[in-house]
Amino acid sequence: MTDTSPEQLDETAARAESASTVMRLVADEERAGWLEAAADALDAAVDELVPLADEETHLGATRLTGEVARTSGQLRMFARVVREGSYLEATIDHAAGAAPDLRRMLRPIGPVAVFSASNFPFAFSVAGGDTASALAVGCPVIVKAHPSHPRLSRRTAEIVAGALRSAGAPEGVLELVEGYDAGIALAKHPLVAAVAFTGSLAGGRALHAICAGRDAPIPFYGELGSINPVVVTEAADSARGADLAQGLVGSFTLGTGQFCTKPGVVLVPQGSAIEAALPDLVASGPGRMLSDSIADGFHGGVRRLVELPGVDLVAGRADADAETGSGTPVVVATDASELDRRAEELLGEVFGPVTVLLRYRDDDDLHAALAHLGGTLTATVHAEPDEEVGPLVGRLETIAGRVLFGGWPTGVAVTWSQQHGGPWPATTTQFTSVGATAVRRFQRPVVYQDAPEHVLPEALREANPLGIPRRVNEALIVG
Repeated sequence: MTDTSPEQLDETAARAESASTVMRLVADEERAGWLEAAADALDAAVDELVPLADEETHLGATRLTGEVARTSGQLRMFARVVREGSYLEATIDHAAGAAPDLRRMLRPIGPVAVFSASNFPFAFSVAGGDTASALAVGCPVIVKAHPSHPRLSRRTAEIVAGALRSAGAPEGVLELVEGYDAGIALAKHPLVAAVAFTGSLAGGRALHAICAGRDAPIPFYGELGSINPVVVTEAADSARGADLAQGLVGSFTLGTGQFCTKPGVVLVPQGSAIEAALPDLVASGPGRMLSDSIADGFHGGVRRLVELPGVDLVAGRADADAETGSGTPVVVATDASELDRRAEELLGEVFGPVTVLLRYRDDDDLHAALAHLGGTLTATVHAEPDEEVGPLVGRLETIAGRVLFGGWPTGVAVTWSQQHGGPWPATTTQFTSVGATAVRRFQRPVVYQDAPEHVLPEALREANPLGIPRRVNEALIVG
């Protein structure tokens, strides 16, 4: 990897700032076309990019090909978001009595720094959701490449930036920097208006502190980690415990457990049929992890779990594959009451194919355990159709951005209604990083008071030339 020098970073930021000035004036239809051009270029390069990604991440051609499709699909979805227009939140209150004419809409905030993730080399990387949502609203992007896939990052940036420029986007619309020091300097750079990050809690904390500690603080949108608790009621365990065990294995081992939505903690009744079924379902073969450092973190985390008093090894081996850069699935279990003594150790995220079963005695024991849970991306309930789970759901929705019923959390649909975010430490914000409203992170409201018609952005002109949804004098008008 060739680290970006301070001089190169300044030049990169200057190009992005220049592009920002241009992009603020570009029509939505044109910008939507840029996104579609980038999507088409990614799809056309899939046969080149997937082998390169597999060399650097070991995720396999099938998974990576699907991820390219998800990434190009995200770009096209944001093009539709831009064309539909409600993302602008255009609002008009005509002058009435002593009140002035007020017209409000959301505007782009400026150049955005995006820190790529290790586990999604396409969908949360150079051309991923953070980049797509920033570009959609008119913000140029400077991507900090992840060191786990540098060659893929460079090539993806070349392809996508080239496609954007060919479609009419200005120079500097998408830039790439590399290196640890360059990443720190990027977060501090005075021309950067916001930072988006997907990664570890430690890394996110450090960047969050940098953004908050600047002379002019900027927003930091960090996705930092999540244990994604699953609650299985006694009735559900009794009725279909073996099936639930199979679903759990498929979820916590997917992608060798390297998903931010992996179910890391499962609350089950004592004597659970799920626990009894798991030893025969958990495969003993290892899976290659994204990097040696991630594998080291996984094995260290598993060792810490199994060494805790009262923790039982249900399936797998704590010492397996420690020297091979691989990870073998592991399940451990303990009583839910152990959270009273060592919640921090039991509930800490271990990135990789491991999950913790917490055995509860009764409803009181279950709700006492839930009180120890912090913010998380998802929470899942497995219950029978006739069970009253209102209080349980009420508790889970206070800590999770997405509450699932009868499923598993490892799939994240890219839709208008998706929420991929949750209270700390899952994220540093209540916004989503997946789905249509991800664009809201990179906009700020501006009100135009008694402005002449010719000065107003088209979205706020009286005739609504864009035909977008608007709220006028408190009434929502669609088109």
